[in-house]
Amino acid sequence: MRKIVLMMSVSLDGYTEGPGHDISWHCVDDELHRHLNDTVRRFGGLLSGRRTYELMADYWPAADADPDAPAAIVEFAGIWREMPKVVYSRTVEKGEWNTVVVRDVVPGEVRALKERAGGDLGLGGAEVAAEFMRLGLVDEYRVYVHPVILGQGRRLFPGGR
Repeated sequence: MRKIVLMMSVSLDGYTEGPGHDISWHCVDDELHRHLNDTVRRFGGLLSGRRTYELMADYWPAADADPDAPAAIVEFAGIWREMPKVVYSRTVEKGEWNTVVVRDVVPGEVRALKERAGGDLGLGGAEVAAEFMRLGLVDEYRVYVHPVILGQGRRLFPGGR
Protein backbone atom coordinates (compact mmCIF):
# COMPACT_ATOMS: atom_id res chain seq x y z
CA MET A 1 0.00 0.00 0.00
CA ARG A 2 1.20 3.48 -0.81
CA LYS A 3 2.05 5.93 1.96
CA ILE A 4 1.03 9.55 2.38
CA VAL A 5 4.33 11.42 2.83
CA LEU A 6 3.99 14.95 4.18
CA MET A 7 6.84 17.09 2.83
CA MET A 8 7.00 20.58 4.28
CA SER A 9 9.57 23.28 4.83
CA VAL A 10 9.58 24.82 8.30
CA SER A 11 11.45 27.58 10.03
CA LEU A 12 13.59 26.84 13.10
CA ASP A 13 10.62 27.86 15.24
CA GLY A 14 8.20 25.53 13.46
CA TYR A 15 6.36 27.76 10.98
CA THR A 16 5.46 26.58 7.48
CA GLU A 17 4.62 30.11 6.38
CA GLY A 18 4.96 33.60 7.71
CA PRO A 19 2.20 36.20 7.99
CA GLY A 20 0.17 36.62 4.81
CA HIS A 21 1.19 33.10 3.63
CA ASP A 22 4.77 34.31 3.11
CA ILE A 23 7.17 31.58 1.98
CA SER A 24 9.87 33.88 0.60
CA TRP A 25 12.18 32.71 3.41
CA HIS A 26 12.51 29.19 1.94
CA CYS A 27 16.20 28.53 1.25
CA VAL A 28 16.23 26.15 -1.72
CA ASP A 29 19.71 25.91 -3.16
CA ASP A 30 20.77 23.62 -6.01
CA GLU A 31 21.67 20.72 -3.69
CA LEU A 32 18.27 20.76 -1.97
CA HIS A 33 16.48 21.18 -5.30
CA ARG A 34 18.23 18.12 -6.73
CA HIS A 35 17.27 16.14 -3.61
CA LEU A 36 13.65 17.25 -3.96
CA ASN A 37 13.65 16.35 -7.67
CA ASP A 38 14.97 12.86 -6.87
CA THR A 39 12.38 12.43 -4.10
CA VAL A 40 9.34 13.75 -5.97
CA ARG A 41 10.22 11.85 -9.14
CA ARG A 42 9.62 8.57 -7.25
CA PHE A 43 6.17 9.58 -6.03
CA GLY A 44 3.04 8.22 -7.64
CA GLY A 45 1.26 11.54 -7.18
CA LEU A 46 1.12 14.85 -5.35
CA LEU A 47 -1.64 15.97 -3.00
CA SER A 48 -2.06 19.64 -2.13
CA GLY A 49 -4.46 22.35 -1.15
CA ARG A 50 -5.55 25.27 -3.28
CA ARG A 51 -2.85 27.77 -2.32
CA THR A 52 -0.01 25.34 -2.93
CA TYR A 53 -1.52 24.18 -6.21
CA GLU A 54 -1.98 27.75 -7.43
CA LEU A 55 1.59 28.70 -6.45
CA MET A 56 2.93 25.68 -8.28
CA ALA A 57 0.65 26.17 -11.31
CA ASP A 58 1.70 29.81 -11.61
CA TYR A 59 5.37 28.89 -11.99
CA TRP A 60 6.18 25.30 -12.94
CA PRO A 61 4.30 24.77 -16.23
CA ALA A 62 6.68 27.14 -18.06
CA ALA A 63 9.68 27.30 -15.71
CA ASP A 64 11.82 25.35 -18.16
CA ALA A 65 11.12 27.85 -20.97
CA ASP A 66 13.60 30.30 -19.40
CA PRO A 67 16.94 29.74 -21.18
CA ASP A 68 18.75 30.87 -18.00
CA ALA A 69 16.92 28.45 -15.71
CA PRO A 70 19.23 26.18 -13.69
CA ALA A 71 19.20 22.48 -14.59
CA ALA A 72 17.35 21.51 -11.38
CA ILE A 73 14.55 23.96 -12.20
CA VAL A 74 14.26 22.69 -15.77
CA GLU A 75 14.14 19.11 -14.51
CA PHE A 76 11.49 19.77 -11.87
CA ALA A 77 9.24 21.59 -14.34
CA GLY A 78 8.94 18.38 -16.34
CA ILE A 79 8.48 16.25 -13.25
CA TRP A 80 5.71 18.52 -11.95
CA ARG A 81 3.79 18.75 -15.22
CA GLU A 82 3.74 14.98 -15.73
CA MET A 83 3.06 13.98 -12.11
CA PRO A 84 -0.57 13.05 -11.29
CA LYS A 85 -1.93 15.61 -8.84
CA VAL A 86 -4.94 15.93 -6.54
CA VAL A 87 -5.86 19.40 -5.32
CA TYR A 88 -8.26 19.64 -2.39
CA SER A 89 -10.33 22.77 -2.93
CA ARG A 90 -13.89 24.00 -2.85
CA THR A 91 -13.08 26.90 -5.17
CA VAL A 92 -10.79 25.54 -7.90
CA GLU A 93 -13.09 24.64 -10.78
CA LYS A 94 -10.75 22.70 -13.03
CA GLY A 95 -7.25 21.33 -12.64
CA GLU A 96 -4.68 21.33 -15.39
CA TRP A 97 -1.43 19.42 -15.89
CA ASN A 98 -2.70 16.01 -14.75
CA THR A 99 -4.69 17.45 -11.85
CA VAL A 100 -7.94 16.18 -10.36
CA VAL A 101 -9.92 18.53 -8.10
CA VAL A 102 -11.49 17.01 -4.97
CA ARG A 103 -13.73 19.11 -2.74
CA ASP A 104 -13.09 17.54 0.69
CA VAL A 105 -10.60 15.26 2.41
CA VAL A 106 -12.64 12.09 2.94
CA PRO A 107 -10.71 9.39 4.82
CA GLY A 108 -12.26 6.50 2.88
CA GLU A 109 -11.40 8.12 -0.44
CA VAL A 110 -7.83 8.77 0.71
CA ARG A 111 -7.47 5.13 1.81
CA ALA A 112 -8.76 4.01 -1.61
CA LEU A 113 -6.19 6.28 -3.27
CA LYS A 114 -3.45 4.69 -1.15
CA GLU A 115 -4.55 1.21 -2.27
CA ARG A 116 -3.98 2.01 -5.96
CA ALA A 117 -0.79 0.83 -7.62
CA GLY A 118 2.13 3.24 -7.82
CA GLY A 119 4.58 5.15 -5.71
CA ASP A 120 3.89 6.94 -2.45
CA LEU A 121 1.90 10.18 -2.46
CA GLY A 122 3.56 13.47 -1.56
CA LEU A 123 1.46 15.86 0.54
CA GLY A 124 2.07 19.60 0.74
CA GLY A 125 0.23 22.72 1.79
CA ALA A 126 -0.33 24.03 5.30
CA GLU A 127 -4.12 23.77 5.50
CA VAL A 128 -4.56 20.44 3.76
CA ALA A 129 -1.65 18.99 5.77
CA ALA A 130 -3.39 20.06 8.98
CA GLU A 131 -6.56 18.27 7.87
CA PHE A 132 -4.67 15.09 6.90
CA MET A 133 -2.89 15.15 10.29
CA ARG A 134 -6.17 15.75 12.14
CA LEU A 135 -7.68 12.72 10.39
CA GLY A 136 -4.61 10.53 11.05
CA LEU A 137 -3.89 10.11 7.34
CA VAL A 138 -0.17 10.98 7.28
CA ASP A 139 2.12 7.95 7.22
CA GLU A 140 5.50 9.66 7.04
CA TYR A 141 6.88 13.14 7.73
CA ARG A 142 9.76 14.72 5.84
CA VAL A 143 10.35 18.10 7.43
CA TYR A 144 12.92 20.41 5.86
CA VAL A 145 14.15 22.89 8.48
CA HIS A 146 15.38 26.22 7.13
CA PRO A 147 17.80 28.39 9.15
CA VAL A 148 15.41 31.24 9.85
CA ILE A 149 13.20 32.27 12.77
CA LEU A 150 9.82 33.72 11.79
CA GLY A 151 8.19 34.30 15.17
CA GLN A 152 4.70 34.17 13.71
CA GLY A 153 2.64 32.66 10.93
CA ARG A 154 1.22 29.15 10.53
CA ARG A 155 2.84 26.30 12.43
CA LEU A 156 3.21 22.81 11.02
CA PHE A 157 2.16 21.39 14.38
CA PRO A 158 -0.44 23.77 15.88
CA GLY A 159 0.05 24.52 19.55
CA GLY A 160 3.71 23.52 19.29
CA ARG A 161 6.54 25.52 20.79
